[in-house]
Amino acid sequence: QLVESGGGLVQAGGSLRLSCAASEGSFRRYAMGWFRQAPGKEREFVAVINWSGGITYYADSVKGRFTISRDNAKNTVYLQMNSLKPEDTAVYYCAASSTGWGRNSYEFEYWGQGTQVTVSS
Repeated sequence: QLVESGGGLVQAGGSLRLSCAASEGSFRRYAMGWFRQAPGKEREFVAVINWSGGITYYADSVKGRFTISRDNAKNTVYLQMNSLKPEDTAVYYCAASSTGWGRNSYEFEYWGQGTQVTVSS
C-alpha cells in the first residue's frame, strides 16, 4: 500500500514536498516513480528513482526544478518540487515497480491514491 501526502495549494514560484509512505516491508526492492494527471489529460511520468537511490530520471518538464529521493529505512519516497508553475497543477501519484526501473505507467504495479497539487498564478 502506498499513501501520498504533502499536496496543497501554492503560489507560482513556491515549493512543496510530496511524500509517499509504503507499508510493504520489501520497499527497498522496488523502483519508485512519481506520475501526475491534470484534468482532461492523460497521466504522465514525472520522475523515477532506482532501489538504492543512486539513479534518478526526470521528465524534461520538471528537470532542474523537481528532485526525487528515498529513505529506505523509512519506506518513503519524496518529491521536492521547487519553482512551481501553474502547469504543474495535477493529481500526483507515486508508484512502485518490481522490475527495478520504469518510465511508463504499465511498468508500475502498485499505485497510491494520489494527492492534489494546485499552483496558482
